[in-house]
Amino acid sequence: MKRGDVVVGIDDFNDFYDPAIKRRNAAEVKSLGARIIEGDLRDFDALDRAMPDAADVVVNLAARAGVRPSLEQPVLYVDTNVRGLTHVLEAMRVRGLKKIVHASSSSVYGGQEKVPFSETDPINRPWSPYAATKRANELFLQTYHHLYGIESHALRFFTVYGPGQRPDLAIMKFIQMIDAGKEIPFYGDGKSGRDYTFIDDIVAGVLASIDRVSGCEIINLGGDEPITLTEMVQTIEKALGKKASLKHLPDQPGDVPRTMADISKARKMLGYAPKTDFATGVARQVAWWKSPKG
Repeated sequence: MKRGDVVVGIDDFNDFYDPAIKRRNAAEVKSLGARIIEGDLRDFDALDRAMPDAADVVVNLAARAGVRPSLEQPVLYVDTNVRGLTHVLEAMRVRGLKKIVHASSSSVYGGQEKVPFSETDPINRPWSPYAATKRANELFLQTYHHLYGIESHALRFFTVYGPGQRPDLAIMKFIQMIDAGKEIPFYGDGKSGRDYTFIDDIVAGVLASIDRVSGCEIINLGGDEPITLTEMVQTIEKALGKKASLKHLPDQPGDVPRTMADISKARKMLGYAPKTDFATGVARQVAWWKSPKG
């Protein structure tokens, strides 16, 4: 919107986490000129009414999120993520809209041991219902490209963090608990690793994809800097100036041991270049959380 784009958004403001946070975010976006419609992608008629008849690009960032909750509610995840995207694609098809940028996930790589993860790696063993829905989404994009010529970029996000992060995710949860002097859950031996990606870098990648979407591509968007659980906690401790109290627990079902993105395709196709190192990103998230906005 700041660069002159006209944006229409749809959100169901569900209670996966506090809807008041979502509505506050929506109000900020509306203040910039966006039109925000309340509706559920699972309701095709509601989506059909909300979808503009003309649009340069559709961007689907909607999903039921979270690996661990998907183990408890797999049917809900399939219904929301797979049926939701299929409805979006159908609404595009009937209007003749031809371009979509879709948020996929690094979770589709499952527990593969080869690193870094490349878009050409075989994806045969998702470790959670959430990951399976995200892989199914990529296949539906390929189907609609083949049958109807809809061009797509499926962007595999690698553990996004920073100001505005969901309250159920580890960095945000750990910031709050360490600052309050509470014991934090520490799963496994601390050697599990994640390719954390700062929100500004993800947004830059999404914008670049919006401007360049063509064909039917899968593209990693990662931070290029894998961090272990132990390093993550130490970084938060430093940013807060407080020591964490750890509650040691066994590894969680569905969690993969590590993620690491090969971002050479994103560099080539999108000019993608992550700029924010982990320590700087965590410090910025802490500063945001302590501010009135947080």
